[in-house]
Amino acid sequence: MSSEVRSLYKKGSQVFSSSIIEKLKEHFELIAALFSGLLILITWLSADHLSPSTYITLHLIAFIIGGYAKAKEGIEETIQDKELNVELLMILAAIGSASIGYWTEGAILIFIFALSGALETYTMNKSQREISSLMALQPNKAWKVTNEGYIEVATDSLMVGDRILVKAGERVPSDGKIIKGATAIDESAITGESLPVSKENNADVFAGTVTIDGSITVEITKSSTDTVFQKIMKMVQTAQSEKSPSQLFIERFESTYVKVVLIVVALMLFLPHYLLGWTWMDTIYRAMILLVVASPCALVASIMPATLSAISNSARHGVLFKGGVHLENLSHIKAIAFDKTGTLTHGLPEVTDIRMADHYYEDDVLSVVASIEQESNHPLAKAIVRYAMEHQASFLPVDNMKDISGHGITAIVRGETWKIGKPEFVGTDLVESFQDGAAYDLAAEGKTVVFAANNEGLIAMFALKDTVREETKQAVEVLKHRGIYTVMLTGDNPTTAKAIADEAGIDHFVAECLPDQKVTELSALKKHFKHIAMVGDGINDAPALATANVGIAMGEGTDVALETADVVLMKNDLPRISRAIKLSQRMNGIVKQNVIFSIAVIMLLIISNFLQMLDLPLGVVGHEGSTILVILNGLRLLKDSG
Repeated sequence: MSSEVRSLYKKGSQVFSSSIIEKLKEHFELIAALFSGLLILITWLSADHLSPSTYITLHLIAFIIGGYAKAKEGIEETIQDKELNVELLMILAAIGSASIGYWTEGAILIFIFALSGALETYTMNKSQREISSLMALQPNKAWKVTNEGYIEVATDSLMVGDRILVKAGERVPSDGKIIKGATAIDESAITGESLPVSKENNADVFAGTVTIDGSITVEITKSSTDTVFQKIMKMVQTAQSEKSPSQLFIERFESTYVKVVLIVVALMLFLPHYLLGWTWMDTIYRAMILLVVASPCALVASIMPATLSAISNSARHGVLFKGGVHLENLSHIKAIAFDKTGTLTHGLPEVTDIRMADHYYEDDVLSVVASIEQESNHPLAKAIVRYAMEHQASFLPVDNMKDISGHGITAIVRGETWKIGKPEFVGTDLVESFQDGAAYDLAAEGKTVVFAANNEGLIAMFALKDTVREETKQAVEVLKHRGIYTVMLTGDNPTTAKAIADEAGIDHFVAECLPDQKVTELSALKKHFKHIAMVGDGINDAPALATANVGIAMGEGTDVALETADVVLMKNDLPRISRAIKLSQRMNGIVKQNVIFSIAVIMLLIISNFLQMLDLPLGVVGHEGSTILVILNGLRLLKDSG
């Protein structure tokens, strides 16, 4: 083996080892919790064959492995916030249980709490990755125009007033305006509009958008840190860092709960001896029982198993939740905002109408037009070609094809010159007179019209539209039946937006929305409905998805939308939203049952202990038995209902 091969092998091994180590670090809490649980199970099964010292040692190891992460977190947060927390109470409860000889019960308390913490940490790490996904779409290099020619520079070095060259097929590095050239630009990353927008001199362009069929020279109007694209990233970060009211309430309750329990246990260590005449042994014994039965093990089990069961049930039906809180919040939703492109619609233009001049056959004209459009990469051209192939049209030889960026194309077919494109490209007067202005009627329906003309005049019109999904109407109807208000937010023009909203049955629509405007609209919606959801699939939807109480992404959407959202519809099946809401209502009902039951049991055990009617074995049976019951109740959510 040569030295070069050995070096490459060594580097590859190092990279592989580093990757394994990173994965282990990322899932450290979960691995530790599972290993702790396995060790507890093995010790319990082999307890009759172990010496007392080995039995205690194995439990101590389970304590340390399972409780290390939560104990460290609890101590650090206590020092930082100067507030006690449930992490410390669970550790003390486990130690208290062990101190009176109940090692297994103490270890189980540690295991359950460690497992719930590990799952929470994993979800949190998963939800932060959309920022890196956004960064990958921001070009880090640009072609700066200088007196000597073009030089490649870092995007963040560009200054307002600099000029850059953006070639066909490249992403625009920074916000600016066109000073030379023309092109069609895919702005779906910013506006969500599925159809490219033609842009010429003085037109604004945005960072992250893609030029399709022409090179342009752009003058920078904003620094790289102030672009619309950067604002999207900042809004996602801000929205995710804000804590919900329920989360803040839980944090306040946690500290109060721990203080009350510890104060009562401390009092139980002394007062009964002096006030009630208990012996010191009885006093300490009752205090330890109190520490065990007052631990929130049943409360924790009231929520986590039910939540995981509901999430598993939902996943089987193609709806993925990134955390229980999102499933819980879904039942409170009173309004849902939908992105249009790729959410309510398929996201691809389709030919809906063809209008022909007299004495021309549709099949013949379709063959000519599709043959010409086949040589273009424009989405409208591709839609016409798809339509022609579906209708088995024949394709003809094409000569002298020329793409006039932003306007249309010309070509010669069978010795005849054809022009395909916008009204002004083929002749506005011809469009106005063609079939009594039928083009305007089609445009009023929210359709984009492509015109085809030859030497004899305007021959045909092709109307295209981003069609509404078949399941959209059903989904919207069911949601409205549940009393949920529906809104569509889109970057489309008002005419197109109204046509789509009417067809889908949407209550209200807002057109020409940029990402920051979508967030503004959601904020206004919150004032009226308090709890709202957002459904989207694009990069431009990320801020709105993060801002809503529940963000729902389409499974075929962008990575950024999938990472930002709280819920993912894996099969782009909108009716699943209604089913998920019903499941959320069932889960919340079961969680309430569990919480009330577990608190009632804890209170009963505490009172029985104080009245000296409860010994430790019965206390453990009551405490662990209530935990098992609430878990079994939560597991009912694994079964479908209705």
